Amino acid sequence: MAYYWYGYNTIPYWVFFIRTLLLVAESKLAPKIPAVIVFGDSSVDSGNNNYIPTIARSNFKPYGRDFFGGSPTGRFCNGRLPPDIISEAVGLKPIVPAYLDPTYGISDFAYGVCFASAGTGYDNATSDVLGVIPLWKEVEYYKEYQVKLKAYLGDEKAKETISEALYLVSIGTNDFLENYYALPKRQKQFTVRQYEDFLVGLAWNFVKDLYVLGARKISLAGLPPMGCLPLQRTTNIMEDHACAEDKNSVAREYNLKLKTLVAKLNKKLPGLKLVYSDAYTIFLDIITRPSKYGFEMARVGCCGTGRFEMSFLCSPHFTCPDANKYVFWDAFHPSEKTNKIISYDLLKTSLAKFV
Repeated sequence: MAYYWYGYNTIPYWVFFIRTLLLVAESKLAPKIPAVIVFGDSSVDSGNNNYIPTIARSNFKPYGRDFFGGSPTGRFCNGRLPPDIISEAVGLKPIVPAYLDPTYGISDFAYGVCFASAGTGYDNATSDVLGVIPLWKEVEYYKEYQVKLKAYLGDEKAKETISEALYLVSIGTNDFLENYYALPKRQKQFTVRQYEDFLVGLAWNFVKDLYVLGARKISLAGLPPMGCLPLQRTTNIMEDHACAEDKNSVAREYNLKLKTLVAKLNKKLPGLKLVYSDAYTIFLDIITRPSKYGFEMARVGCCGTGRFEMSFLCSPHFTCPDANKYVFWDAFHPSEKTNKIISYDLLKTSLAKFV
């Protein structure tokens, strides 16, 4: 594998190549996508949880250490998240702001807006665990946003933005790790495979709701290799802290069902361009072959011991000096460098039909 020096990172040739293509495209072409609109959990939440009463927050250091100005925005990362990176790559702004952030208004949200909430899931019971924004409420905020957008752009231009925007949806991990495996209620109601089906049914209804509201270009992300998250490895004592294969198996099984849902909805709903975004494969490759991507550590996160710390347990005094050497930022969330690699992989695969 060939590597190139790019800033302070060594990166594989294909990442360099994709970045180059994107930079050329940005300089010569007007954006094909007028806005990036985001729904989901902490993998994509740019700070909505800062404005609700919950402990699921990250608006303090060391979070945001490598963000513009070193600002802890509420993103569960040392820097930017995939929607930020994708927004910039398609010729829009370098960040997608949180809808509840009062420092932004409709003039900003017209080009990108995030409704995501860290700790939420498809299942309303998941959002109840940490008192965060349920998915149905994210949709209600989106309806409110549409009213504001029409007032700002006019009906015709707003309708065009709504239909041509790229919708990024990343959600589901908390439903398993924070809800199903952590609490007894859903386990008493469902086997894990039944719960997968339950969530897929909720995903079906969610996509149909967005479609009715005018969305047409939607990316539905599958689960990551959740058994390889540092927190899951920490608890996998019997297997010497290896990836928890039972959790990864569930993720793969669920993702196959999500892909089937995507195919069915594309046939059922005229004009819909729904894609399944496979973050599992590239993420697992990064974790299992970190040196290929210029990483030194994949078993633990940069924050603290990297085994269990996240949110308020992350301390600036016990955080690694260079997050670019780590696949994970904390015990649950990837570093900005990992987010970049995953985002560029999606841009050349599932999102290529939109950009």
